[in-house]
Amino acid sequence: MAKILVVDDEEHIRLLYSEELSEEGYEVITADSGYKLLEKIEKEKPDLVILDIKMVDYNGLDLLQDIRAKFFDLPVILSTAYDTFKEDIKSIAADYYVVKSFDLTELKNKIAMALEAKYSQEE
Repeated sequence: MAKILVVDDEEHIRLLYSEELSEEGYEVITADSGYKLLEKIEKEKPDLVILDIKMVDYNGLDLLQDIRAKFFDLPVILSTAYDTFKEDIKSIAADYYVVKSFDLTELKNKIAMALEAKYSQEE
């Protein structure tokens, strides 16, 4: 069972993602900020991270750089309410992007694609 870490400062998003992804058979853990995020990744060893870009105290694109530096092969899906971030050069380090929506079909598809790519690389 794949473990997914959801990093978002909005509680309703964390709850929505947790419920929906748990129903899909994923183990879901959450973080409400980027605080000690690298330590959390090291401890929990998620198979994939869903990372919010705009959080109150943290810039998800900066966190993405930190994750890439330490866990270069960990798939990261950027999740955002805005699509203007695509203009930021830092965003190219992400595996996929999704614009937040209450319909998680696109997100679930990207998760499946990212995990499939990850597992096929490990073989």
